[in-house]
This record gives sequence, C-alpha cells and structure tokens, in this order.
Amino acid sequence: MEQFSHDPLMTLSAEDFTGQRAGARDSLMLTANFRIDGRPDQMVRVRNLSSGGMMAEYPAPIDRNTEVQIEVRGVGWVTGRIAWATDGRVGVAFDSEIDPLLARKPVGKGVGTPGFAKPIITRR
Repeated sequence: MEQFSHDPLMTLSAEDFTGQRAGARDSLMLTANFRIDGRPDQMVRVRNLSSGGMMAEYPAPIDRNTEVQIEVRGVGWVTGRIAWATDGRVGVAFDSEIDPLLARKPVGKGVGTPGFAKPIITRR
C-alpha cells in the first residue's frame, strides 16, 4: 500500500472551505417541483434549504453539474446545478441566492382560524 508523505488536507487553509457552505441551512420538510431538461417534472422532498442551495430526495441517477430548475413554494422557480448526488439525495447549488424564509411563510389568505381548526369547548 502506498504511503503518503503528507496529509493532503493539512495543505488547505480555512479560506479554502469558506465558499462551500457560507449560509445557514434551514431544516424543513416540503415538496418542490423538480425539472431537468428532457425529463418530465417530478415532485421531490426538500430536506434543507439555504440561500445558496438545497438538499432534496431524488431517487434517479443524475450527473454532477446537471442544470436543474426547482419550484419552491413561496419562492418560485429557481435555477441551479447538481453539486452532488448520493443514496437517493441530491445537493443543488442555486445560480442566484434566494430568501429561504419565504418557503416558511403561510400560503393561506385567511384572516382568522377556520372553524374546523378551533377547539370545541364544553361545560362540565
């Protein structure tokens, strides 16, 4: 077995890792529409979302650097590229930053709690 004369990671500085994951990730569970040219749209489960990218469950094999489009609720269509793919999950690096908090905002337009969601209070 070949022996290394040095540790390859020791030659990297902290600045080398800075661009890898600069933003905070928001763990969540939502679905998104996933589009790859030449394939039908597919719904995926988004596991975490940040301003620069996301991790989603995508069972089919896909090559790194493949161009994709994702429709995220509250954000709209976002373009990006596959950064990594393994074990039924993919990492997508967005072409431009988004506001991930928009995906958390309520989508309903009601001003109050609907009747079916209110607790039933009875006197004993």
